Amino acid sequence: MMKNIQPLQRKNLADEVAAQLRQLIGSGTYAVGQQLPTEPELMQQFGVGRSTIREAVRLIVNAGLVRVQQGLGTFVISQQALGEPLAQRFNRAHFQDLNEVRLLLEVKIAEKAAIHRTKEDIVKMKAFLKKRHEAAKANDVEACRRADVDFHTAVAVASGNEIMVDLYKTIATHLIQSFKDRYTDTVSFLESQHLHKALLDSIIDKDSAQALIWATRISSGVK
Repeated sequence: MMKNIQPLQRKNLADEVAAQLRQLIGSGTYAVGQQLPTEPELMQQFGVGRSTIREAVRLIVNAGLVRVQQGLGTFVISQQALGEPLAQRFNRAHFQDLNEVRLLLEVKIAEKAAIHRTKEDIVKMKAFLKKRHEAAKANDVEACRRADVDFHTAVAVASGNEIMVDLYKTIATHLIQSFKDRYTDTVSFLESQHLHKALLDSIIDKDSAQALIWATRISSGVK
């Protein structure tokens, strides 16, 4: 274990791990171009679980310090963090701007998901879409909103692009409160259920062109 890693004190372990990684990068312990230790190594060094390490890495990715290269690892790209964390920028963004980015992401994510989805991804997407429909029929607005976000997040995971997943999760988190104010019943969810089913079918069939079309129809509100 590295000697300059201090015992964790804060309740939010991901923030603490991210803070120490920032310090290590800023001091040059991890130089620009250098690869960070693997997830298991970081878990052992900091004495925390995988989810904490992944969240900490996401935080320093958003800070512009590292980039995740799928299949290769996490590499330092800067010793200085961006002036404003991405999550903070999202906090002050207008709903329309943030929602527009979400919808654009969903279209590209759907196309990628049709190419890279696995059997496990299909199981999860089917389960969330079923929950969405059941909640919509029961007019359970909160459960329907959550299932809708979970479904699209599962599609993002199926895309195989971790940056898209992180961006989508962050944006969705910031939009949840606005969705609560805008969707007071499940009518729109029921009306768009067949579009979501068609999207899922195209992803299952690995038809990226159709997935893009259905995702575009969903994002544009076409029934």
